[in-house]
Amino acid sequence: MLVIDACGVGALPDAAAYGDEGTNTLAHVAEAVGGLRVPALAGLGLGSILALDGVTAAADPVIHGRLHPLGPGKDSITGHWELAGVVLDRALPTYPNGFPADAIARLVAAMGHEVIGNRPYNGIAAIEQLGAEHMRTGALILYTSQDSVLQLAAHVDRVPPAELYHACAAAREAMVAEHAVGRVIARPFAGAAGAFVRTDGRRDFALRPPRPSYLDALGSAGVEVHGVGKIHDLFAGAGVTHSHPGASNAQALDSVDVLLGQLERGLVFANLIETDQAYGHRKDVQGFAGALEELDRRLAGMLRRLREDDLLIVTADHGVDPAHPGSDHTREYAPLLAVSGAMLGRSAAGGRIGARRHDGPLADIGASVLRWLTGRHAAALPGAAFIS
Repeated sequence: MLVIDACGVGALPDAAAYGDEGTNTLAHVAEAVGGLRVPALAGLGLGSILALDGVTAAADPVIHGRLHPLGPGKDSITGHWELAGVVLDRALPTYPNGFPADAIARLVAAMGHEVIGNRPYNGIAAIEQLGAEHMRTGALILYTSQDSVLQLAAHVDRVPPAELYHACAAAREAMVAEHAVGRVIARPFAGAAGAFVRTDGRRDFALRPPRPSYLDALGSAGVEVHGVGKIHDLFAGAGVTHSHPGASNAQALDSVDVLLGQLERGLVFANLIETDQAYGHRKDVQGFAGALEELDRRLAGMLRRLREDDLLIVTADHGVDPAHPGSDHTREYAPLLAVSGAMLGRSAAGGRIGARRHDGPLADIGASVLRWLTGRHAAALPGAAFIS
């Protein structure tokens, strides 16, 4: 299960309530670069989900469609939770004007560090504008966004990463009740003033999901869940049996390749972060397209390795439309492509076995994974399996 972070495919019906009307991340990236070159994804049916420059509709697509959240939000935590069948009853708190004084006082006392910033920032701008002051004072750079996040940045030479992680863990414990943000994110950076760069030491300290998920249902059935990249962090470890490296797309895909060679059974749940973190928020459409094209190359190899009883799912969690004002996430549909090794064969009629259009909630993926790996249905969880 590969989650291409922030690869939205069109505005949701309620996108206007988020200021995101008319957004379409993948279509606008494709348009901006003069067309995408993704033959493996195209062959599966990416161009059958929506019209995309450079991607023709497949004559014989696999299971394909668009998925929507059932609850509020447009960030990684809500998107990934919904993929696993956890739907929030109400939106997590956000801070468009920065965190209030009482929350800041609580944070400083818990962390043992002063803070600077405290307003919505593009993360790169935050370290560029406040990095020199941080180096002088040692105060952590605190910022947020439209999402329910509290981000803390520190230079590795001024505040070592282990100390920053300790501060973030303390902040996670302090941000409760009305200030229970979805994630506290550690953002270490390095380099000299004027040339600061983030390291690959990001860590997410997420809320624990408020109720059991399809990951927990898999565990109860004796199926291991292997989280790649930030999956373990997004679920605060709940339902994740093992965690594997994935700070970059290349590292995440390398982890997936190793697991495909080792495992006979289980779920490999991977987040591919760069389309969001490295390119989406920075409106780097060439980088975004390049990441998709590299993924496509690696995906072609995975497809060749699929056994008859393996299921491969490609999806996303939200959008980050480069054509939209600002640099925040956008409230969009997620793509769905699902194919088994058996489906790569052909029926007597010449078509893909079991292939069809499927539009539904994000939780349908969790339901399908549970059905595929255990034959079970979790009546208490949302979603319906699209594959048997």
